[in-house]
Amino acid sequence: MDNSVLWTLIAVQVFMGAFDTLYHHEGTERLAWRASQKNELRLHGVRNIFYAAIFVCFGWFEPHGLFTIALVLILGVEVLITLWDFVEEDLTRKLPATERINHTLLALNYGAILALASPYLHDWSLRDTAIVATHYGWWSVFASASALGVFIFGIRDLLAAARSDRLLLPDAQRLVSGLTGCKRVLITGGTGFIGTRLVAALVAGRHQVTVLTRDKSHAEDLAGPISVVTDLDQVPDDERFDVVINLAGDPVANSLWSPRKRAEIIASRVDTTRQLVQLISRLETKPECLISGSAIGWYGLNDDDDLTEQADPHDCFVHEVCASWEHEADAARQFGVRVVTLRIGLVLGVEGGMLARLLTPFEFGLGGPMGRGKHWMSWIALDDVVRMIAFIIADKGIHGPVNATAPNPVRNEVFTRALAASLNRPAALRVPARLLEFVLGDLAREALLGGQKVLPEKILNAGFHFLHADIHSGLKAITGAR
Repeated sequence: MDNSVLWTLIAVQVFMGAFDTLYHHEGTERLAWRASQKNELRLHGVRNIFYAAIFVCFGWFEPHGLFTIALVLILGVEVLITLWDFVEEDLTRKLPATERINHTLLALNYGAILALASPYLHDWSLRDTAIVATHYGWWSVFASASALGVFIFGIRDLLAAARSDRLLLPDAQRLVSGLTGCKRVLITGGTGFIGTRLVAALVAGRHQVTVLTRDKSHAEDLAGPISVVTDLDQVPDDERFDVVINLAGDPVANSLWSPRKRAEIIASRVDTTRQLVQLISRLETKPECLISGSAIGWYGLNDDDDLTEQADPHDCFVHEVCASWEHEADAARQFGVRVVTLRIGLVLGVEGGMLARLLTPFEFGLGGPMGRGKHWMSWIALDDVVRMIAFIIADKGIHGPVNATAPNPVRNEVFTRALAASLNRPAALRVPARLLEFVLGDLAREALLGGQKVLPEKILNAGFHFLHADIHSGLKAITGAR
């Protein structure tokens, strides 16, 4: 099969497939950590193993006679699996436009490959049955590397499919079981990582939920029934809400902290909170409670101090963000509203947040501590955040700042070992602090290498019980470890 055009098309197919796997399946879609994609992962796994066999065969052998027929059958089965995969994808998730385009190009290119390979397959099928060793120089080496890559991802996808059932989230209704009656709740940030789970819990508990989102399409995947508004001006003065929950805000760690990004981070929180207070001021019936998001960044960068809600802050950018955010929320007190500012730690869940970005490198054995690994990580499981919000709604004695963190913060090196253990992987690669600071600047110094040892004193004194208080058992439960 000494045809440079055919090998070039095979190389194009490999690179497009690698882009689809790394950018879509591992990056934007994160299929290996979505319990709903169990069947799709199985299809990907089997198909990739077939691909590995095909690459090795084309790179190093000429199958003749009956072996050619067997190869043709494998190619045919691979086509059927791909068609099945297309159907499965359409039934279980919304494909981004880039993935649909890439799939179309892959199908067209694969058709061209089969057309160019057909004369060789026909010729081989007429020969005596045998497997003849051959090679095509660097193309054979390329085929071997491609076979190894797809085989690794094939095995990984099959293992991820087997794990899928252990990733199913517990019944959301139990997270808000302490709320009596039917609460009318307005939520900003309801399509985000925390908000999605919170909406599901409230809806399952038969509470009435209204979600503010700039784009209605973002709310299509939320549990229903819910009401959706794209502007608070759409809320009439005689509307009644028992609780307003404010979780809106641009992600802090998704890009460098340029002057423009810093302004967006602050404005996305302050402006939305100010608009909520303005809404409260014109509502004829005021909500009983405003729970407004904040973060443990309020305390600034600390070493080993135990930080309860009474601790003083250290000045830095993340403190500036949180202080401005909480200041705007506090303005609702003048209308007789109980205000709680939830200083949220590192929220752990496979669906999003910091942990979601770490899972893929750690799963491939590429994880490790950041810098010296001595900085504190004050964490909390996603479901415990939702339970804490419901607890605060029910307990009218709670007001002011509340630390939303588990009672046992850990150092980065301990967290790293716990995550690696939950995935049954090593964690030997340490990320140098200087490299992080050089690439990410203040984002690395404050969000990745700086830390706070935050303790949830107020919520514990109120009688709240954490589902996950220990990082080792918590990560095992969250990641579906056996």
